[in-house]
Amino acid sequence: MLVNRPPMGWNTWNTFGWNISDKLVRESADAFVDLGFKKAGYEYIVVDDCWSKKVRNAENFRLEADPDKFPEGMKAVADYVHGKGLKFGMYSCAGQRTCGDFPGSFDHEFLDAETFASWGVDFLKYDFCYKPAFIEGQLLYRRMGMALRACGRDILYSACNWGSDNVWQWIRSTGAHMYRSTGDIFDTPESYRKIAASQLDKLGASANNCFNDVDMLTVGMYGKGNVGSKGCTDADYRSQFALWCLFSAPLMLGCDIRSINEQSLKLVTNPDLIRIDQDAEARPPMCQTENGWDGTKHILMKHLDDGRYALGLFNFEEHDQEISVTYSDFGLPASAGYDVSCRDVLGDDGEKVYREYMRAKVPAHDCKVYICTLVKR
Repeated sequence: MLVNRPPMGWNTWNTFGWNISDKLVRESADAFVDLGFKKAGYEYIVVDDCWSKKVRNAENFRLEADPDKFPEGMKAVADYVHGKGLKFGMYSCAGQRTCGDFPGSFDHEFLDAETFASWGVDFLKYDFCYKPAFIEGQLLYRRMGMALRACGRDILYSACNWGSDNVWQWIRSTGAHMYRSTGDIFDTPESYRKIAASQLDKLGASANNCFNDVDMLTVGMYGKGNVGSKGCTDADYRSQFALWCLFSAPLMLGCDIRSINEQSLKLVTNPDLIRIDQDAEARPPMCQTENGWDGTKHILMKHLDDGRYALGLFNFEEHDQEISVTYSDFGLPASAGYDVSCRDVLGDDGEKVYREYMRAKVPAHDCKVYICTLVKR
C-alpha cells in the first residue's frame, strides 16, 4: 500500500472520547460530504478507543463491538461510511489492554488484522498502552505491520507510540504509514506550541509512506469535549493548522464536525493550506526563530514541488508585532537577481513583490502564510 500524501480525516477521540456510537459515526459521515470535507480532500472517518466489548469472544477470541454503542456491528458502520465514498478507520493497541481498558491486540495481532479486514477497515490507529514490560515496543509494531500486510486488505497503518523509544529512527521498517511522535494534544495554545517545538529537529524523519503525525487537530473545539481544556481562539487555530500544513503532517480533525462553525470550516478547507500540506515532495520547512522556539517570532519556509515556496510567519506573543523576513537566511542572497512575489493565503494582503526582505504585521497568537514565487529582476 502506497501512501504518498499525508492522510486526511476525522477521529472521534478529541471531542467524544468513550461517548461514541453508530449514530455519531453515520451523522459525521453525512456531514463530511454535506459540508465539503470530502471535496477538500479529507477521506477517513476513524473510530478511536472504547468501541469494543470489555472482553473478547470466549470461543474464537475475536474482538466484538459493544452492542449498546454499535448494535449492528462494525461492518455495518464501515459499509455506511463506504457508501458515502469515504474510508473507515478503527483503533486498537499494542498492549494487553487499550488506553481505555478494553482488549488490546497483544498476542492477537494476526487474528485482529483479519477481523478488521473482514469488517472493511481502511485505517488502523495502533496505540501503546499496557505493553508488557518483557517485550520491546519495536517488536510489537513489527508484528502488527506483518499482520496488516497478511490480512488481504489495504489498511493504512497509523502507529501511535507517543514518540517513545526514538520512534522516528525505526518506525519506517515496521511498515507504518504514519507515526505519532508526540504526547497527546489538548485544546490550549501551550499544547500545540509545545508539540510543534518538539518536532523541529525531527521533521526530516517524515516522508512519503511514513509521515510524522503530530496528533489530531483541535481546531474548532473551543474548549469543548474530551481534550477540550481551556480552548483556543480563532487566531490560535489558524496558527495550529498552518503549522501542521507546513510540517506536512497528517490532518486528522478532532472537533464535532456536525456543528463546526463557519470560521473553522473555512480554515480547515482552505485550498492553499491543504495544497501546502499535501505537497508531493513533503519536504520539511527551513526554520528561523528568535531565541529558539521559546521565543515569540517564528518563520518557516518550505520548498514546494512546483518550484514555489510556502512561507509562514508566527507570532506567539500576547500583542501584535511586526515580523521581518530576510530572504538570504533561506538561501536567496541579494546578489541572486531575484525578487519574491508573495500571495497571502489567509488574509487580504493580496500579492506583493519584495526585494531582499519583507516585513508584515502579525496579530497576537496569529500567523501569516504566503505562497511565494521567485521573480527575475
